[in-house]
Formats: sequence, C-alpha cells, structure tokens
Amino acid sequence: MKRIAIDMDEVIADFNTKHLQVFNRDYNESLTLNDLTGTRLRELRPHLQHEIIDYLKDPAFFRDLAVMPDSQQVIEELSEQHEIFITTAAMEFPTSFTAKYEWLKEHFPFLDDMNFVFCGDKSIINADYLIDDNARHFQRFKGKGLLFTAPHNRNETGYTRVDNWLEVRNYFLS
Repeated sequence: MKRIAIDMDEVIADFNTKHLQVFNRDYNESLTLNDLTGTRLRELRPHLQHEIIDYLKDPAFFRDLAVMPDSQQVIEELSEQHEIFITTAAMEFPTSFTAKYEWLKEHFPFLDDMNFVFCGDKSIINADYLIDDNARHFQRFKGKGLLFTAPHNRNETGYTRVDNWLEVRNYFLS
C-alpha cells in the first residue's frame, strides 16, 4: 500500500481566501487571488508584513477555513487503496495546533487522527508521495512531490503539478 502525505493549507484548507478576506476588511483593500499570482500577501504588502503574519498567530484563524473543492471525496477514495497522512508544517504557527486538529476531525472524520503529522521540516515524512503547495518541502523529501497549484506557486516549474483534487484523483486512480 503506497503512502501519500498531504499538506493542509492551500491544499485541503482554503487558507488564501480567508487571509485575503480579513486583510481586505482590516485595511479597506480589495485584493483578489489573482493579485497573489507568483507572490504571497506579506510580499505584496511588505510594510504590513508583521500585521499580516499576526493573523496566523490567532489560535482561531485556522479553525473555520473552507474545504478545498473535491478534497474530501477524493481523499476518502484514495484512503481505500493508500495510506493517507495529513502533514502540516504547524511549527511555523504553533498556536494553530488545536484549530487545525479540530478542523481535520470535523472535515475528514474518515481519517485516523494518528495519521495527522504536525511538523516543521517535512523531509522527516516517510511517504511515497507528498502533495504540497510549497516546493521547498520537496527538496529533501525522499518520495515524489506533487505540486498543488496555489497563487504563489504558479510560476514554479520542475515539478509534477496538480491543479485541483480531480487531477489528484486521476493521477492516483487512473
């Protein structure tokens, strides 16, 4: 049975939509996901970098993120033939642990919570595949990385890319 590690933010949890929503509300802006193409919010507004990062330190920020379309159904299908691990680099924002855990239990109840991995450096993950929006996690990962498309990585090349969860399904179940 192949082992698939799956990142959370921007892969199964819609991080960017909420991040933009709270930023636009607080700074009276109207930035969209298209504005983040090839960059991140904190890079787009470097003079507000600390304030933008402070959102992520709020223990509740990650609790009500929307679920990425089709991720629940596809991951449940994959779990019938593969061992699934959710791997999130939560050490960047340790106050997110409880919210992320509760979010996973609510939206992916069919997964074993013993397969939730809260880590920093994902090279410790022993899996055949890693689905992630951040190519830096593939550099020392020993398996195959699948780059899940997100606004910030649209210009990234050199990796097998999946644009959505239906493409993930096709990759593994075709």
